[in-house]
Amino acid sequence: MTINPQEVLRDDVEVKTALISVFDKTGVVEFAGALRKMGIRIISTGGTARALQEDLVPTADISQVTGFPEILDGRVKTLHPIIHAGILANKANPEHMRILEEHNITPIDMVVVNLYPFQQVARRLDVTESQLVENIDVGGPTLLRAAAKNFGSVAVVPSPDYYQGILDELGKNSRKLSYETRWQLMRAAFRVLATDSAAVDARFGLSTVDGDERARKAKSTSK
Repeated sequence: MTINPQEVLRDDVEVKTALISVFDKTGVVEFAGALRKMGIRIISTGGTARALQEDLVPTADISQVTGFPEILDGRVKTLHPIIHAGILANKANPEHMRILEEHNITPIDMVVVNLYPFQQVARRLDVTESQLVENIDVGGPTLLRAAAKNFGSVAVVPSPDYYQGILDELGKNSRKLSYETRWQLMRAAFRVLATDSAAVDARFGLSTVDGDERARKAKSTSK
């Protein structure tokens, strides 16, 4: 069968390697442990890697995979060609797979990410501009968007709400996820991204270029 190199893969995708990087760690140890029992390799970052390792869930730290340390207080860790090539390679495109092999890059079949809690932080009356800025996620949305774009080849998991359903399907289907499941997860990821971006825009809409009006009002009423 001749495959169009730009075709979206509609076959079931076997999950051999999963990247897990989450702020909300609800259920992640149990989820990752179940993946490991299925023989799925896990790559992880920062606090997520520590949480998994503390619970004796074998995981490869992202720096081991990229050969480059997390830097700038964690602002730069997953933003690396080895990670994003592994996510963005179209498995229906033989040239993509050849390039991965040439550069010794492992395809990443599932990306499990949830974002910094910008909306919760933004609700605080005493929040500073610096705190708002530090809670604008960069690596998380980049991972979600890359995996969602390549949903033909990758499953993107934007919330703990999907963990059990994914485990059930992987267990029943020899570690494979269907096109329909990946399509639904892709849509969920783009909803998360849209909500996060809208929240950032809305919150900074309450500020002025010379300072935060809401924070100043909170201080004035507390005097």
